[in-house]
Amino acid sequence: MKELIASSKMTASAAIRIALTNSREEESQLKTSLKDENISATAADFGGEFITSVSKIIERSVVAAQREGIIGTSHNEEGALAGAAREAISQITSKAIGLNVGGKIGIARYKDHISVCVFFGIGLLHLNEIAIGLGHRAI
Repeated sequence: MKELIASSKMTASAAIRIALTNSREEESQLKTSLKDENISATAADFGGEFITSVSKIIERSVVAAQREGIIGTSHNEEGALAGAAREAISQITSKAIGLNVGGKIGIARYKDHISVCVFFGIGLLHLNEIAIGLGHRAI
């Protein structure tokens, strides 16, 4: 039981850390160090009006994870990742509805654990709110 919690925590932490990177170089360095811990990770940017961006964020998550070999093309892996992304987004919905958003999606996998972190800048003119959503699934 303790190992399962540790695996979930490691995966969630990696997703958060990669979503918070400031540059592609920093992202690349983090990916390399995570590989040493047997954690696969990637990130993707997003932006636009929140309502129309939800499906794009989920699609981008799946495509980025497949491109990096984090998940395969099976429906259970795609579904687990899409579910984790949807969960992460749902945690932000009340703050973001009707506003523009932009940020980064962080995805990490360790063994059968997968986590998705969405780091949002939520804006109205120059007034910005920052939020993070996190979802986890087991494949």
